[in-house]
Amino acid sequence: MMKICIFAGTTVGGIAGGMIAGAFGMDWISLGNFVLSGIGSVVGVYAGWKLARKLDE
Repeated sequence: MMKICIFAGTTVGGIAGGMIAGAFGMDWISLGNFVLSGIGSVVGVYAGWKLARKLDE
């Protein structure tokens, strides 16, 4: 369950970071988009990990 939650969090977080970069007018292949997508993925990993721990209780 842990791996599925982390995978889903990474995917959703990365997409959300890319969409935020797009909202700021960044191109899809820009450094800013890459950075924001990476930050979103890290936040998604943390959120997925916390969710999996909560579900395992």
